Order: sequence, then structure tokens, then C-alpha cells
Amino acid sequence: MPKTSARLLSLLSLLQARRDWPSVLLAERLDVSPRTVRRDVDRLRELGYPIVAFKGPDGGYRLDAGTELPPLLFDDEQAVALAIALQIATTTGAGIEEAAMRALTTVRQVMPARLRRRIDALQVTAVARPAPQPDPQVESGALMTLSAAVHAREVLRFDYAPASPRGDDGHDPAATPPRRVQPHHLVTWGGRWYLLAWDLDREDWRTFRADRITPRIPTGPRFTPRELPGGDVASFVAGKFRGSDGSDDWPCRGEVILHMPAAAVSRHTRDGIVEELGRDRCRLVLGSWSWPALAAAIGRFDADIEVVGPPELTDAFAHLARRYANAATATP
Repeated sequence: MPKTSARLLSLLSLLQARRDWPSVLLAERLDVSPRTVRRDVDRLRELGYPIVAFKGPDGGYRLDAGTELPPLLFDDEQAVALAIALQIATTTGAGIEEAAMRALTTVRQVMPARLRRRIDALQVTAVARPAPQPDPQVESGALMTLSAAVHAREVLRFDYAPASPRGDDGHDPAATPPRRVQPHHLVTWGGRWYLLAWDLDREDWRTFRADRITPRIPTGPRFTPRELPGGDVASFVAGKFRGSDGSDDWPCRGEVILHMPAAAVSRHTRDGIVEELGRDRCRLVLGSWSWPALAAAIGRFDADIEVVGPPELTDAFAHLARRYANAATATP
């Protein structure tokens, strides 16, 4: 019996690997007779796998799409959630991309057509590696609505909730008109879902947090996709979050010499450049979203600092020095 079970699993794996399998070739791969292949196919059919036979000189079998996912039975929402998770896994940079893609292909192959259309409409781009798990607070229905608009290239109208109960300007957010955008990409960044779109009213690219979007139905007319500045989604979105207006570089970048071994600095530098200058000295080139933030990031190294440039970085160190001195002498 174990030998038969192992053979059934091998047969199923082969059927999932390609569309059509001649029965003679299956028999050769499994090292059994064509009659045994027929019996094993019948056993898989009894388990619920939709295997169909095709005729011809090289007649054989194929794994067709079915109405359910045997032998594990998922409802529609579970199947879609599994497909989304596998798509995200293909972009994590965790070394499982190829296996996740094979698993996604296997799951999609046995899905009914209505579910295949839904997951085919969902295209996820990860712009950070490793990518944290996306925000579970986003409802799957809203996520599918956004992805469908991206896939169909249809203008999307939605209400966008502010970060606080009231807008930044103190006005009631309910009075804010809906946003009108051309949705281009659904992306993950820092554990959240974001919609990258061309804002029709502001005539510029914008990123919107998906958990703050309430889509309005129906969607608008179809549009012709625009080309992103630079052409790369990951670099463009990374630049947006760095505050560099679409560039993949930081808006503030400076150079210092640290009285610390290069090996010790490089272990704690994510995207900086470290150059060894001696046993206990190294050059560090680092970027950040503001000059005070850059000075603070460099200051976390427990070492003396020589500022090479630019002058804005020197001013930022002086600014932080005054702030820290005031904090040290302040009376509680």
C-alpha cells in the first residue's frame, strides 16, 4: 500500500508539471505498465481530481480544472487568500520564490475558472526585501476591488480616510470629495498594502494606503497606462517613501570618517558605503530623509566623528548637539 500511495503522489506531481502527458511516457516515468497508469488515474479521480483522457496517436491524460480543490476542500475566499499569500511569497527574497511560484501554478491549475480570473487580476509588486507580512486589516473584498481596477485599467473613485478622525486642516473628512485616480500598481511596503496611482485632480503620482481606501462603485472609464519616471516600480515607490520625489536615492546623503573598525560599522549599515581607512578608522557614506535624521543615524555609532561633507550635515550635528545639551540640563 505505501508503494501505491507514493506512486499516486508521483503521478499527481507529473500531471501538475505539464498540461498533456502521453500514457506511454507516464508509464516510463513511473516504471509501471500502461494498465497500472489507468488504474492509478481512476484512483485519483475517486479522490476528486479532475483528470481527463485525450485521444490520438499519443493519447494520454491531463489534469483539468475542477469545481473544487481536492483532496483539501477550500471555499472561494480561502482559495483566493492562499493564492495571494503565494504571490507575496514569490517576492519576499527569502529563498522560496521558485517553490512558491510552483505552488501557485499547482493551485491555480485545479481552480475553477471563476477563481482563476480573480487571482489573475491580482498582481503584487514587493518593493522592500525582505517584505514584511502585509497588513491583515485590509478586507479581502476591498483588496480584490483595487486589484481588479488595476488589471482592467479603469479609473477608480474612492473615499480616502485621514490618518486621524479629523483631517489635517481640521475639516470634517466627510466633506472631502472623492479621489479620482488611474490605478497602476498594488504594492507592499513596510507591512502595508499601497495603491500606486496617477491622481487625475492633482496631475501627479500618488501612493495611497489600502486600509484607508473605500472604493466607490462602479469604476470609471478605461485609461491608457502611463510610464513611471525611471520605469521601475520598486525604485519609484522606494524613492517616494524616502522623500526623494521618485528617485531611488535618499534626498540627503553625507560622508563622515568614524574612528571605528569598518567591520563593526558595516554590520549595522543597511544601504551605506563603508570603506576601511585603517585598523580603527573607516569612511561612511550614508543617506536619510532629512539632515537631522542622517546626523542621528551616524551618531548611534559609539565613536568619534569627522564630517567630510556636505555643510548641511555639519549644521545638523550642531543642531542636534544644542538639542541634546538642552535635554541634559533641563529640569524635570
